[in-house]
Amino acid sequence: MSKPVFSPSISNLNQPVSEADARSGGPDPSAPPLVLQYWQTALRWKFVIIGILALAMAAGVITTLLATPQYTAQTQIEITRDQKNPTNVEGIESAQSSQEAEFYQTQYSLLESRSLAERVARQLNLGNNEEFYTAHSIEFAPGNADARARVRSAAGILLSNIEILPVSRSRLVNVLYTSASPELSSKIANAWTENFIQASMDRRFAATQDARTFLETRLREYTQKLEDAERRAANFAATRGIVVLSSTSDADGNSGIQKTLVSNELEAMSNELTKATAERMAAQAAVSQATSVATVQNPTVGSLRQQRAQAMAEYSQMLVQFEPGYPPAQALKQRVAAIDSALASEEGRISRSIRNTYSEATKREANLRANVERLKGEIQGESRDAIQYNIYRRDADATRQLYDSLLQRTKEISVASVAANNIAVVDRADVPGSPTSPSLVTNMLIALLLGLALALLVVIGLEQIDEGLREPGDVRRQLDLPLLGAVLDQGDDEALELLADPKSNISEAYLSVRTNLAFTTDHGVPKSLVITSTSPGEGKSTSSFSLALVLARTGKRTLLIDADMRSPSVHGFAGIENKRGLSNLLAGERDWQNMVQRSAAVELLDFMTAGPKPPSAAELLSTDRMMAFVQELGQHYDHIVIDAPPLLGLADVALLSRSVEGCIFVVAAGHVAVRGLRASISRLQQAHARIFGVILTKMSTQNSLSGYGYGYGYGYGTQADASSR
Repeated sequence: MSKPVFSPSISNLNQPVSEADARSGGPDPSAPPLVLQYWQTALRWKFVIIGILALAMAAGVITTLLATPQYTAQTQIEITRDQKNPTNVEGIESAQSSQEAEFYQTQYSLLESRSLAERVARQLNLGNNEEFYTAHSIEFAPGNADARARVRSAAGILLSNIEILPVSRSRLVNVLYTSASPELSSKIANAWTENFIQASMDRRFAATQDARTFLETRLREYTQKLEDAERRAANFAATRGIVVLSSTSDADGNSGIQKTLVSNELEAMSNELTKATAERMAAQAAVSQATSVATVQNPTVGSLRQQRAQAMAEYSQMLVQFEPGYPPAQALKQRVAAIDSALASEEGRISRSIRNTYSEATKREANLRANVERLKGEIQGESRDAIQYNIYRRDADATRQLYDSLLQRTKEISVASVAANNIAVVDRADVPGSPTSPSLVTNMLIALLLGLALALLVVIGLEQIDEGLREPGDVRRQLDLPLLGAVLDQGDDEALELLADPKSNISEAYLSVRTNLAFTTDHGVPKSLVITSTSPGEGKSTSSFSLALVLARTGKRTLLIDADMRSPSVHGFAGIENKRGLSNLLAGERDWQNMVQRSAAVELLDFMTAGPKPPSAAELLSTDRMMAFVQELGQHYDHIVIDAPPLLGLADVALLSRSVEGCIFVVAAGHVAVRGLRASISRLQQAHARIFGVILTKMSTQNSLSGYGYGYGYGYGTQADASSR
């Protein structure tokens, strides 16, 4: 028999909810905040959570007590981006590359590299050190592997226990090593930084050595190329007869021919030709003006003319006094004639000399012009050869420039390899005086966090396994049905007492259900309805009795029929006998008035018990008697409430649904899995039964803290109901 389960209503959820709203898929405005939902889940599984946390804390304490003390040694180094360079000569890596943002990240990665770990392992011979393995709780097995394998094994242990911690906003880096031996931790921490510095220097030297070797190889290649290029240029000049007297060089260092022997001869010959032409022209002018030139320019002619003039003057003066035949006059005349003869002779000589000079100048000019023309022909051929010669010279010059650059870079690399290191040890690691782990506080915190994480996983798993409805908001989300009301689980004895009080929480809860039912049809509360559930013990009989009681108290004549003929319970709630009832009526009796029993507490409430248990209740319900009976009862009662058997494995509800307007589905919180509830609802829908909504019963009082509490402290149902009083 289903026992009555009565509980206070949850006013916020007992508001009218339409079926359209419930199926809209939108957010439930009455749902509690997510944090409160999580809190309710935690309260439901509080003992599981507490147990897991207790086990985790106990494990933390045991682990701390049993753990081997660990000692951490720390050394600090400074890594500068700018390398100290006393030679002031640029190395392989440019200054710009060392200032890039990834420089320090590269250094941190190098500090944790396997090559550095293997280097430390080889230096300290850790692969054969039993103390080293013992300090890390690893069994030492000498001779089981070769030297290389032992070094790799030791390097793996080192990498597992080394920690690199850069100091924020500085160039400092802390290197920490942890082991069970304080002396070993200190030794390894110091060896780690020393080998890091040495490895950095080795990499720089190796890079310089490789560069120097490469440059020297290229230098030898370009030495041979330079010799070949210069030899080709010299051989071509000798073959073509090119004698370079001077050359030019541009800004890029490329040389070119400025003056050759032929060009120099042509230049000199051209100058001589110019002079010869000028001399010839001067001689030609002298020839055309021979007498005047001789008279004006020759001193002998001038002297003779002066003597003649004096002699003529004396002769003329003498003729004034004497006759021409006067001997002295005759002598003067002869003297003048001799001077004239000498003057004519001198002028003839001068004229011949001028003509000879002109002739020689003409010949010399012709010879020089012929030589110039010859040299012009030679210089044109030489110009054509000079193009190829310049190509050879430019090839030689380019090769020489590369050779000079390689030679200079080789010298710079050789000097740059002596640059100082950019890593310095700030503080060496001392032997730690106290262990750094295990820490009880730290381990307890870790255990607490792990316990919380494990508890979370367990609770999530349990929530997934426990698919029953837990709170009113689940009805809409999981079943896609409207929620008519929800009641809390408060115990059977107290619930019966509360139900007798119209102002009790139980009465208010089902009054809210009645109010929500009024919105499910166009004529208010359905005239006839069936109340069922998936399985026994979900409170369907309690809900049937309570709803019928509330309807009667609202002034409606109500009949409660106990249709659960297999396990009747209504007569127990009402305190009446179950001698004759529904089974008698369905079996053929017609006097239903004598089967109806009055309620002693509520005037308008009547009961019809299930009657004697029939052999087959489904056969009785499969006839049309129940439908006709409900129609007849509808003429005498305002509401007919039928307490139906559970749906699970029975066909009674599907048969009863044909006789009423619809059904109310009762679900006990956390009682039946959602898939079972959906299967039951599907059976009702297949029978074309109308489902008015769901009443959620047996809700835990913890869920009332999720925001589903009362609007008023004194416990009356909904705020709307309270405000109407």
